Amino acid sequence: MLQENNRTEFKTELNDKLEKEVVAFLNNREGGILYIGVDDNGNPVGVPDMDATQLRIADRIKNNILPSTMGLFDIVSDTINNIPVIKILISSGLEKPYYIKKQGMSPGGCFIRIGASSQPMTTTTIDDLYSKRIHTTLRNIPAPRQDLTFAQLKIYYQERGLELNNRFANSLELLTPDGKYNYIAYLLADENGVSIKIAKYAGMDKVDLIQNEEYGYCSLIKATHQVLEKLKIENSTMVKVTSTKRIEKNLVDPIPLREAVINAIVHSDYSREIPPVFEIFSDRMVFTSYGGLIPGQSEQDFFSCSSMPRNRELMRVFKDVGLVEQLGSGMSRILKSYDKNIFHITDHFIKVEFPFAIPEAVPIIASGNDNGYEIGSDNDYEKKALDILSVTPSITAKGMAEQMGMSMRNIGRIMKKMRERGIISRVGSDRKGYWEINK
Repeated sequence: MLQENNRTEFKTELNDKLEKEVVAFLNNREGGILYIGVDDNGNPVGVPDMDATQLRIADRIKNNILPSTMGLFDIVSDTINNIPVIKILISSGLEKPYYIKKQGMSPGGCFIRIGASSQPMTTTTIDDLYSKRIHTTLRNIPAPRQDLTFAQLKIYYQERGLELNNRFANSLELLTPDGKYNYIAYLLADENGVSIKIAKYAGMDKVDLIQNEEYGYCSLIKATHQVLEKLKIENSTMVKVTSTKRIEKNLVDPIPLREAVINAIVHSDYSREIPPVFEIFSDRMVFTSYGGLIPGQSEQDFFSCSSMPRNRELMRVFKDVGLVEQLGSGMSRILKSYDKNIFHITDHFIKVEFPFAIPEAVPIIASGNDNGYEIGSDNDYEKKALDILSVTPSITAKGMAEQMGMSMRNIGRIMKKMRERGIISRVGSDRKGYWEINK
């Protein structure tokens, strides 16, 4: 049964104490979860009008608490014993102390979680937290250029059924206090100077570099999708057929891989202009992001699945466009499949290393042999070739052969078959042209 503690609070119904509880969790080092529709003993009593109640909650949290809470909370529908309740996930904020707007930054407006209750802060605690408040967030750093456009961002919002109106820069907090585009806007703009690198090596060290590709100079949302697609291609499916069953597995579990990519991108410290780097070795994938732990965050906090976003404005946008499901869920998905020792944390970097699974197996496209490994069909080859072309349409036959582990002769055969069947077309010359996938 659920119990109230320093990270969990129950409310039978939405009442005038909502802001107090949310403020206390924002000021808590680990954030917290507030349930609406659950009594003090953890028994669900339900919420009569879920949609309307969720809208009222979001409106009150956004408008009645300072500093801005955007990107720091998530409201989801849940069920306990088949009874609908509302769960509000609240991150620990970086701009403490948070307070109820109408009460001001005073003991009457600032609260902190102590045990299973929310208590007023002392004046001394308020002053101490305020003196340590982080003012150098990306929101306050002006963009290196101000002639920014956001066509790509608008398309990603439209695909989710959302529209960005003329005041979207304000609502997404893409402006500095003096009204200029900030660094968050720069990262999300159609053109910028930020590039994410993916390097591939032939062995287990950095001696033999065989690929070095960059994804960026565009909206960080678009770059994230490109990185995910590229790593999806590299994350080969391994297949082995025994006398009793077919064993099929990716080199890296796809769900933790996706979460680690997004975490590395959305939580990186871009104030030093050092974007994350993704490396592929013969035995592992390594993702490195700059920034280390957030000030005030311990390794225990990091692994506890309590969200403390470094860039809450980016987190909010990533959630809007469907790259993030809910606060704090990414780490739990990674730790469900991997031990936390895959993480290496230093003062300035966080690195995650995914070891490749089933090393005794072979890629699905590899040749068969007497040990029961399945012989890949042309359909397998074509699918992987199309995945590669969707990311790198100008790739050479040699580059395709390296990525697929095949001879150039076989690559030529596969490409010719797809071309004859109208699946792909060549645009331009063999040397300077590119491949187009026909819809």
